[in-house]
Amino acid sequence: MGGGVAKNSNRRGRRGRGKHQAMAEINITPMVDVMMVLLVIFMVAAPMMTVGVPLELPKTSAKAVPTEQEEPLTVSLQLDGTVSLMNSSVPEDELVGRLEAIAKERESNKIYLRADGGINYSRVVEVMGALNGAGFNNITLVTESGGPSLTGPAKQ
Repeated sequence: MGGGVAKNSNRRGRRGRGKHQAMAEINITPMVDVMMVLLVIFMVAAPMMTVGVPLELPKTSAKAVPTEQEEPLTVSLQLDGTVSLMNSSVPEDELVGRLEAIAKERESNKIYLRADGGINYSRVVEVMGALNGAGFNNITLVTESGGPSLTGPAKQ
């Protein structure tokens, strides 16, 4: 009897060599590798995607503002006079209405104002007044570091 079992298993082995059998297990290693690469890409790219409106920001010696949990709301003033809310251009007469609608949905009343360094100061203050009127009392002016300081040369 022992010899008969060996012959049967031997025959099965010969028949099965040329044929593929379905695997009962799923190999998840390639999926994990792809997910890890995507995670790294998004971790590197996410800080760069805050705002895409190109501006020549003024330089100051101020320290960086600490980050918060909520996505930052940004208004940008370009040198040509265009006003942008986040990444999309907004007509001036619609800006306050859109901001009031956004203010009702947000917990924070913080907003970032980015203005090109060549814009007249009175224009920046005019937009700040509109932001305040829309319910955003915590206005942060965005600048670049490494600029002049009132106390002396910029510290690197």
